Amino acid sequence: MHVTLFVTCVVDLFQPEVGVATVRVLRAGGCEVSCPLGQTCCGQPAWNSGHAAEAAKVARTTLDALEGDGGEVVVVPAGSCATMIRVFWPELFEVVGDHDAADRARRLGQRTKELSELLVTLDLPELHLPTPERVAYHHSCHMLRELDLADPPVALLEQVKGCQQIAWTADQRCCGFGGLFSFKLPETSVAMADDKLASLAEAAADDVVGCDTSCLLHLRGRAEHEGRALRTRHLVEVLAAALPGSADEGAGAGPGRGDDR
Repeated sequence: MHVTLFVTCVVDLFQPEVGVATVRVLRAGGCEVSCPLGQTCCGQPAWNSGHAAEAAKVARTTLDALEGDGGEVVVVPAGSCATMIRVFWPELFEVVGDHDAADRARRLGQRTKELSELLVTLDLPELHLPTPERVAYHHSCHMLRELDLADPPVALLEQVKGCQQIAWTADQRCCGFGGLFSFKLPETSVAMADDKLASLAEAAADDVVGCDTSCLLHLRGRAEHEGRALRTRHLVEVLAAALPGSADEGAGAGPGRGDDR
């Protein structure tokens, strides 16, 4: 299967190791992965701010890049960006009067999957963490409420030997990031993150794992500010660490086609 990777802005700029891990795990599942250089942002920040024309300009560039790559599936390691492409791109392009782009976006959306949604269907090798870990999984809002994807990440963690999922009363509670919400209402955003983190004390987990890097960065930042010992990891980083021979392969295995990053 040829997979086109939409790496997302947050991963590209702040957590490139998530992109590397994504490629490693997809390849382990038998996929050929490409990451077209023409992609930029999905347009979500501008769209959420009410700047439809600006959002469409950015989104159109990424639509061209993803569509032109020719992958059977477009995979996105973030529920929020996957939601923007699948749910809101058609609406965005209709709002600005670009009906052709709206039709193209609908077709692309039909073959776009959030990463865990695809990985759970692949024949991955046996996954085994070198050191046992107690993991608290964070369900991000777009995954739950827009894409209805609660089960795939949990099912993937269950495949990992040495990974113990810990019950967490706040696992489905919003972390408070919400994109521009955290900038417009920072006091509320911080209070929501701190409340969620406080509930972790009873869970006694080693890691907080999620599928949206933005949520994890927000929680990590608040934990560091409060002096809490907390490690956050994207789901795919856990899977990559559990691949056979992962210690030997290291983090240097990136995408491998000529137009890849």
